[in-house]
Amino acid sequence: MTEPSHAVFLSYASQDADAAQKICDALRAAGIEVFLDQSELRGGDAWDQKIRREIHDCALFIPLISANTVLRHEGYFRLEWDLADQRTHMIARNRAFVVPVCVDATPESSADTPESFQRVQWTRLPGGETSPAFVERIKRLLSPELSPLSAVSGTTPGLSEPARTVWRSKPALLAIVAAVVCLAYLVAERFWISRHAGAFLGDTESRATSEPPPAAFNPPPHSIAVLSFVNMSGDKEQEYFSDGLTEELLNSLARINQLQVAARTSSFSFKGKDTDIGTIARKLNVDAVLEGSVRRSGQTVRITAQLINGVTGFHLWSQTYDRDLGDVLKLQTDIANAVASALKVTLLGDVAPKIELGGTHNPAAFDAYLRASKLFDTAHDGKDCQAAIAVYSDAIRLDPNYALAFAGRSSAYAGYAVAYATGLGIREGFDKAQTDAQQAIALAPELAEAHLALAYFFENGSLDFVRATQEFERALALAPGNARVLRRYGLFAVAIIGRSDAGIAAVRRGVELDPLNAASHYTLSSVFFAARHYQQALAAADEAVALDPDEPFYYANRGLDYYALGNFQAARTSCEIKPYDWSNQWCLAMTYDKLGRHADAEAAVVKVEASLGDAAAYQYAEIYAQWGDAPRALEWLETALRVRDPGLAALKLDSLLDPLRKEPRFQAIERALKFPN
Repeated sequence: MTEPSHAVFLSYASQDADAAQKICDALRAAGIEVFLDQSELRGGDAWDQKIRREIHDCALFIPLISANTVLRHEGYFRLEWDLADQRTHMIARNRAFVVPVCVDATPESSADTPESFQRVQWTRLPGGETSPAFVERIKRLLSPELSPLSAVSGTTPGLSEPARTVWRSKPALLAIVAAVVCLAYLVAERFWISRHAGAFLGDTESRATSEPPPAAFNPPPHSIAVLSFVNMSGDKEQEYFSDGLTEELLNSLARINQLQVAARTSSFSFKGKDTDIGTIARKLNVDAVLEGSVRRSGQTVRITAQLINGVTGFHLWSQTYDRDLGDVLKLQTDIANAVASALKVTLLGDVAPKIELGGTHNPAAFDAYLRASKLFDTAHDGKDCQAAIAVYSDAIRLDPNYALAFAGRSSAYAGYAVAYATGLGIREGFDKAQTDAQQAIALAPELAEAHLALAYFFENGSLDFVRATQEFERALALAPGNARVLRRYGLFAVAIIGRSDAGIAAVRRGVELDPLNAASHYTLSSVFFAARHYQQALAAADEAVALDPDEPFYYANRGLDYYALGNFQAARTSCEIKPYDWSNQWCLAMTYDKLGRHADAEAAVVKVEASLGDAAAYQYAEIYAQWGDAPRALEWLETALRVRDPGLAALKLDSLLDPLRKEPRFQAIERALKFPN
């Protein structure tokens, strides 16, 4: 259960904490609920979902303005202000929402505050000394007749229900407000992202202002989530095995077209948490939940599994299996058949060929494959990626016909080439990725993972977009319920070849299957960029940040959303949160220039060069195009073409390059890339 949000959100710079506390105390003494973000939330983990929810749900937002806020262009209060400023667009202008309070002599004309803060009259409370008149004013503003929430939610004035309660009764509307306010293979997706264009400029779209109430929990029939099976081996080092075995079982179920299976990242997000099955089912919108345990001893394994109805909480089926590791493929088939039977799914033919496709009966090879997948899934640098490649190679050595291992190693080689390799190492990595993907297809022609790996190579390694399209479409046809395939296909379809409707639909489907995965929402944000639906892009970007606040690129992505919307201060604020990552410096190089901070913009470019050197040729072209320096931008684009920079895949629709599109040199590069019509 989450705590209810408060009527008033008090936002302040840390230097004004004493004044904020005085105002808070005075309001609370009058019975007004106040949210005052203090020490336990400020710092590295401050900007989390609680803060966002409080701002989304509060009836009044009180920003404390002072010389401290004027002089400081960074800090969490700036992020709070940006969210509040965005929310004002959802509220009728004759309704109060933001109540600015100045605690010193800062003049309104010199304050660096959002425009919405300047439209309303300020209250001056020197040092936070709060007058009774101010308290009475806040009470009046919180009355149902004057509440800004009544205007948004359609509440009838005069009702006795508190405004904030009315607001919380509309979670679907909250989602809209949140939207406005603002890779095993997930790593590979992050690699692709890191070298491709991140923002597209153009017309903005209008904001939605209302949504119907949420429907009762009614998940799709034959929908299921597979929770991470508990490791009962008594050895934490075996965690990769229980997780990997669970994922293989999840993938087996996903190959049954009659089932809708929640993706791994969302299902595994509940690992180690004491969350009841009903809550999990609702969060993942599934009809049933499969959970269990794994106990491994040498070459034998005991698996206990139970299937639970997500709506009623009743057990549908349970079974314990004792098997040799070499019999794991047959075990996956047995469990999948049992689950399908318990869910009353009519199977179309024998599912075993689909489930066991590309697998191995070699216990040591299977173990190596699981370890490699774990390494790749958690890779944070080039060494981690190389380690995964080495263990995939062990699996292939132990079973030269292991198609899934070839597909996995292909993705790892390509991911390394995109994100970490330099010079000749880039070409070498892509060549090996192509060889492995083709070998996987030769061994298992119907293996979606193999076609996805080959599509990734054609997209990034050879910039052959026609063949990439063919392979993506083949992977999607083979695995229409695979969230990773849906994300990768959708991003390619929209951002690279401009097939917006099909691509957006695919990515939306991926979000449905993997709703708690930050990569799902990031990809949705990316396709909205390319389709030029910028408010929706910002909403999805904010979801990605909320789900994974440690990923630097998500802040850069959100910053570029703001940049595309012309909100350069908000772009700067977002990109400065994780300034050590090159992606945020890339964002800042363009944003600082728009803010007139040209020296800082030049310094940001230097930092990108220090991180990536010439490997960021495409990004330099974007920066110089935005600076209005067409000659330097075109030089870097020609360099990118010469070295086959993967970023060029985004050139056709990358609006950061719009200033160059009439240049003959740009048009020659676009023709050379041979984008599909």
